[in-house]
Amino acid sequence: MSGALSLRARLTLIILFPLLVVSVAAGLWQLGNARETAADVFDRSLLTAALAVANDVAVSGGDALSPRTEQILADTSGARVYYHVYAPDGVIVAGYATPPVGIPRSDTVVSAPTYFEATYLGRAVSGVRLQARTQIDGFAGIFTTTVWQDSSVRSAFVRQLVLRSLLVIALLTTCVGLIVWFGVRLGLRPLLDLEEAIELRSSDDLSSIRRPVPEEVRGIVETLNRLFDQVSRSMTAQSEFISNAAHQLRNPIAGLLALADAVHRAPNVQEARARSEDMLKAARETADLTQKLLTIERAKALSPDSQRERIDLGASLRDWVPGWQAAVGDDVSVALRDGGQAGDIICDPTLLREAIANLVDNAKVHGGPSLSHISITVDRQGPEIALSVEDDGRGMEVRDIPKAVERFSQLSPTSGSGLGLPIAAAIAEGHGGSIGLRPCHPGLEVTLRLPTGCETDPTPTLRSAALAQAAP
Repeated sequence: MSGALSLRARLTLIILFPLLVVSVAAGLWQLGNARETAADVFDRSLLTAALAVANDVAVSGGDALSPRTEQILADTSGARVYYHVYAPDGVIVAGYATPPVGIPRSDTVVSAPTYFEATYLGRAVSGVRLQARTQIDGFAGIFTTTVWQDSSVRSAFVRQLVLRSLLVIALLTTCVGLIVWFGVRLGLRPLLDLEEAIELRSSDDLSSIRRPVPEEVRGIVETLNRLFDQVSRSMTAQSEFISNAAHQLRNPIAGLLALADAVHRAPNVQEARARSEDMLKAARETADLTQKLLTIERAKALSPDSQRERIDLGASLRDWVPGWQAAVGDDVSVALRDGGQAGDIICDPTLLREAIANLVDNAKVHGGPSLSHISITVDRQGPEIALSVEDDGRGMEVRDIPKAVERFSQLSPTSGSGLGLPIAAAIAEGHGGSIGLRPCHPGLEVTLRLPTGCETDPTPTLRSAALAQAAP
């Protein structure tokens, strides 16, 4: 559910929630503070009233209170104050005859004022009791003066203080909430402008976003620009590949149609059989080209999450070499040199075999008449395996290496699809490795560097890796 909230609502909630917590804490603190303030104010008022009553009783002998004292009792803190004065022998001297119930008693004389909570005529009251040595009408001793007041007055005072504080807190919280709500909208304006700019783009426009954005979202825009660039390059490469593939397939298909027509128009069975053999050869070449196109696309789709398995590379190579030997014929020998150190590798065995087969076939096709030997070497180098295919044929110059790794390119007018090296390179990169070419004079060495078991993100490009390996 939280994911459905707008960014504006999420930011507002994130900011306001701590503010509400602080507001509640401030309200609770103000409640306690209001109670302490009320207790201090009312206790001081009651103590003033008690001192005034005790003084008037001592002066008048308990007969009357002064008008000032009467005024204090009538309106102390906004409510009537009741009083009671006892002589040492417990006889009432002045005040109300019925005292509050629940006043704490003490057998000893307490010189300090004693504040209490009690009940008077069924209502909660708060009061203070004073004990002082006084002489009234010639009778001396400890006289006790008690004054009290309805506790509801204090409660009303506390409520008034708390309500005022809560009103101020609520007003401030509301103002902050409104400021945050509209402030976040203003703060998100660059993102809304960015959204509008992206929405106005067509599906064919993958150019980088050049609009200024806040620092907090600059990383997102940069990542989006990189994604646009990758998609653009991928679409360009795909379009170029489709164009090249269509061009490469056009000629074989046209040849097949011509040969099929020739077979159909053959004047006799012998002529039809001869032409059908040419058509079969052309069909096989077309099928081989189609298979290689599918292989290179499958290799490009390799990722660290692709299905792979652990194989014994040395044992697998020993099983594959006889098939490659049969493919190149008896005039060229295919030998494996692994020294028994190849070990295991995690890979797509079908594609790995296809990569090496393309390198062997590439050496056979482009090696020339001097080609007599093709060797496959495996060198384990820590977490990597260097798998090299070397021949003693015609080879190539260093300057020709960039062109050799391009799709459908051929350095000489020989047969072949021009996809052997690109397929091997795509498979190597799909496994997180790279390809390198090194002229040997005579011959050519092509090396696939592959991780043995760690699935990594393939980053080297075919052309840059090939150029790096070509350096003397």
